[in-house]
Amino acid sequence: LGAEHARAHARRRLAAAAAEEYPQASRTASLASLTASQARANRGFDPARDGRFTDYFPSPDFGVHTAQLPTGKVLLFSFERVQSNPLKETGPTDVVGPANAGRAYLWDPSRGTGPDAFTSVPPPSVVVPDGTGIARPAPFFCSGHAFLPNGMLAVFGGNNGGKGGSGATLSFVFDPWTETWYRNRDMVAGRWYPSVVTGADGRMLIMSGQSERGTGTPTPVVERFPSLGHPVPWLKTDVPRDVPTDRFWSTAPFRNDYPHLFSLRDGLIYGLGRDADQQWKFDPFTELRYRLPRRPGDYRNYGSAVPLPAGLRGPDSVLVLGGDPRDPNTYRLTGRQWTTEQPRAFGRTQDDTLIMPDGTLLTVNGALDTRDYGSGPFNPKADLAYRQTETRDARGSWRLGPAQRLPRGYHSNALVMPDGRVMVTGDELQQIANDPDITDEMDGSIELYEPAYLHRGSRPALDEVPEGTVRHGTGFSVTTSTPDQVRRAVLLAPTTVTHAVNTSQRHLDLLLTGIRGDTLTLVAPATPADAPPGYYMLFLLNDKGVPSTAKWVKLGRE
Repeated sequence: LGAEHARAHARRRLAAAAAEEYPQASRTASLASLTASQARANRGFDPARDGRFTDYFPSPDFGVHTAQLPTGKVLLFSFERVQSNPLKETGPTDVVGPANAGRAYLWDPSRGTGPDAFTSVPPPSVVVPDGTGIARPAPFFCSGHAFLPNGMLAVFGGNNGGKGGSGATLSFVFDPWTETWYRNRDMVAGRWYPSVVTGADGRMLIMSGQSERGTGTPTPVVERFPSLGHPVPWLKTDVPRDVPTDRFWSTAPFRNDYPHLFSLRDGLIYGLGRDADQQWKFDPFTELRYRLPRRPGDYRNYGSAVPLPAGLRGPDSVLVLGGDPRDPNTYRLTGRQWTTEQPRAFGRTQDDTLIMPDGTLLTVNGALDTRDYGSGPFNPKADLAYRQTETRDARGSWRLGPAQRLPRGYHSNALVMPDGRVMVTGDELQQIANDPDITDEMDGSIELYEPAYLHRGSRPALDEVPEGTVRHGTGFSVTTSTPDQVRRAVLLAPTTVTHAVNTSQRHLDLLLTGIRGDTLTLVAPATPADAPPGYYMLFLLNDKGVPSTAKWVKLGRE
């Protein structure tokens, strides 16, 4: 009957067994308790000051990886469910054979929040070197990813299986325009938990990740995609197929995986490791590596990091936060200098911090430690504090906000949507522990947050933007039916995130040079170092910081 039919039967058998180990009544009661405690906790918050959580709905995927695509749809991908008891390891890290498989879905917000809003887009079938010779949808979970200039998402690595997991050499591109996956040539090194960033030239650097030999063997090899012998894909029709990587001259000897990578306004790539003494920058052109000063604080376990908005220019500093439950401080790197910035209310790991259209920062999700929400590992009970949002204003001060429904720690994710709302998902342990029907095919859940700016009156309108590519440093026009309301225009890069690593985030103000009738004249960021080529969400904001619904603008060359 085929491999997929067999997997479906296996999932049903798994669900039946899980109902005995961890009964549906426990899941239903847990979700009801979280729903009630969320309502109690949020009574004192004012939506116009703190925002509010609204929709909560099932998803067919755990959302270990998410990406806001330039079509407006959201890509979610992870792994097939191999365990339905949240008191056990919920991921297929150690699995060998066809159950070690990936899956992917598209959510179309324009179609609502029901099952019909989701479409399965499974990855290509592959045979991984696990000794079984059995093909399965590519196990590309715990990979690294970033956007190409043509809006496609490149994904590298994954899990070959075995004890502790081992790095796959897989390389794929997802084409959002045709909603199709394409396989490229395998990488030089296997990577399980790598990081990827897009530079000013449109090429990507791929670093770290556990090698084919398994956990505890992070690879120092740096690879570039596309290789220098292949062109950068600029157009929607430039689909990379069978394209190789090549080796970067310098190595990146991170002791731990998933370093934070950022391309800053000087055109260099900053690699900020989880170990305090492993902070480097890389020159994409000379291929040299330079050491940066030791970061304050100790080892960080999947905390977040954000390139701070810097007005009309690209970012020149990064804020590092979270990753240590004992340390609420935030640390800023500018040039070669670290400074300790204002702390959050408490320390947390596994958190996700987003740049919002108005330039503020929003933290969602978090835990005490991996699989530990404050009551011990593999215990779904959670401290309410880790469910609270936290917002950083323009002065750098933090404020606690409303609580999300589910605690979401390890494998949690969040992104800003074009309508200004925030999508929160991820953490398969909590999704399994609170599944309203463990026997159906809706394994995950999504919740939506409306930031405070959506509760401060009417929104300015953004009606038309250029259909073609906007070149750096050039003027371009947009139209609005509310020109008298517009005080600011900003670009916000779309998020693609996993394990609190979000290398694509970027926020830039645009110079507004004129208003004539319903036409605004704006100037694009000066250089690709300020804003790497690709698709951005363009928002217009009024004097209260209320954003329009965004439209997509492509920066770069034809």
